[in-house]
Amino acid sequence: MKPERAIRRLAAILVADVVGYARLMAADEAGALAALNRHREVEFDPFVARHNGRIVKLMGDGTLVEFASIVDAVECALAIQEAAAGGRPQLTLRIGVNLGDIIIQGEDIYGDGVNVAARLEPLAAPGGVCVSSVVRESIRDRIEASFNDGGEVAVKNIARPVKVWHWHPTDPGSSDGPTPAARSAAARRRDGPSIAVLAFANMSGDPEQEYFSDGLAEDIITDLSKVSGLTVVARNSSFAYKGRSVDLRDVGRELGVAYVLEGSVRRAGQRVRVTAQLIDAATGGHLWADRYDGELADVFAVQDAVTLRIVEALKIKLSAAERARITATGTANPKAHDCFMRMRDLLLSPGLDPSTYARALEHGHRAIDLDPDYAQALGLLSLFQWLDFHNGWSGDAPDVVAARANALADRAVSIDPEEPLANIAACVAARWRGAYDLAARAVDKALARSPDLGLALLACADVAIGAGRHRDAIPLLERAIRLDPGYSHQHLQFLGMAHFLLGNFETAALIFRERLYLVRDTDIGRAWLAATLGHLGEVAEARAVWAELMSLKPGFRFVPRLARLRFARASDPESVLAGLAKAGLSAEV
Repeated sequence: MKPERAIRRLAAILVADVVGYARLMAADEAGALAALNRHREVEFDPFVARHNGRIVKLMGDGTLVEFASIVDAVECALAIQEAAAGGRPQLTLRIGVNLGDIIIQGEDIYGDGVNVAARLEPLAAPGGVCVSSVVRESIRDRIEASFNDGGEVAVKNIARPVKVWHWHPTDPGSSDGPTPAARSAAARRRDGPSIAVLAFANMSGDPEQEYFSDGLAEDIITDLSKVSGLTVVARNSSFAYKGRSVDLRDVGRELGVAYVLEGSVRRAGQRVRVTAQLIDAATGGHLWADRYDGELADVFAVQDAVTLRIVEALKIKLSAAERARITATGTANPKAHDCFMRMRDLLLSPGLDPSTYARALEHGHRAIDLDPDYAQALGLLSLFQWLDFHNGWSGDAPDVVAARANALADRAVSIDPEEPLANIAACVAARWRGAYDLAARAVDKALARSPDLGLALLACADVAIGAGRHRDAIPLLERAIRLDPGYSHQHLQFLGMAHFLLGNFETAALIFRERLYLVRDTDIGRAWLAATLGHLGEVAEARAVWAELMSLKPGFRFVPRLARLRFARASDPESVLAGLAKAGLSAEV
């Protein structure tokens, strides 16, 4: 029997337990069990659902819950305890919350992240919450609640002491009514329905047509990401299942979505057949399935039909503007769109190199030759130039490449000022000129049109970090990880940088360690981790990480890499170098 595949990720873990449940059972077994079931159904479970949590399992009178967001986890814990304090609860809970690495295996989760949360729970006061220092550091200034220092405690099976923080609704600073955290949690917009679109199977019998089936699925992802209230997982993550026989319920659980779309494409000459089916990831049941036959020139209409049927099946009401955005094709020329799909497919393919880059450019230029006003193609071509800027693939001088990128971005925005790819290109161009305000305005336009576009979220976070608005970058990156867990290694680098530059060194170290696990040969991740450990006083580990870096990349020079990131505040790169200096590594930079 084939063993289940284990998946790792960074997650927030909440563990809750009923105070004195054994005593309640001894006094009235039936009454205690009824009270527990009623509490879970009426109070605990609804709070978890509203805060985007997943109940992993019940453990007698205890509950293990996983969250993608540490803010959601803590707000959920506070809201549960505030609700209990405001009424006459039959049961009193203790809650522990931790942020850490977990291993997902089937329905269950394991790892130090879970173990520490389980050890924190009994340390909480009855009716209170106990969190680790990494949690308190991560939520600082993001939740209006006061935590009291609980000092360092030794916990079972964890080598180092854990610094803990306590919160209780009756503590000084806590209000008589719901805390601001609980109020903001109720007021915040929660994610609505969520969906992953898998790569469509190529049924044409021609491997060369793979770009077309992938491109059709990618176009549907792009269109769905324009729908407000619908969370759409990015291609990097949903396409990870391509070519594999998978249980769609597992896909839903691993990607954290309620629905999965799968389909196939058969292209023969100028005829195309598309089949698609929408699956409820919880049950594996079909919500909707259909088949579309038509001419290749009608592919835009097929794509629109599939997207609109999904929206209808999920009972999402579209505004007139959203419907117009979905049906807008960007070009009326199917051949130009075909070239665009070929270019995009090469850009998103693993192992992008100078040869692949050159082929992608050919397709991109052919697309705009066929349709000079194709803003999407112009925007993507501009972004391609920045890959050349960083990697030197064309051999042209960096300023020449940057000028090409700027010109393409300007042209794309002039043609369609609202097109997301055009505005992302304009954002990146402005960011590298140091025009942070202009970059922020451009990417805000992209997010207004496509709020779930992962590339736009990453660009927006990058601008915020460069401009010194580090706190603004964190929720953007957390959202990007939620939308694209398969690409989280890239988002984790920026998330770690944001926490580092805020002085949240313990959180940054946790994040950079996770990045090193996911990208074993990362040089920049190791450099930032070494600087983080220096600030934490973990000198031996910092030097070991730096030695690994020098072994992997003997010619690595950190100062030029920092300069290339272009920070508006001189104190930001200085803080990174100061961390290395604290570990005695400044001479080796």
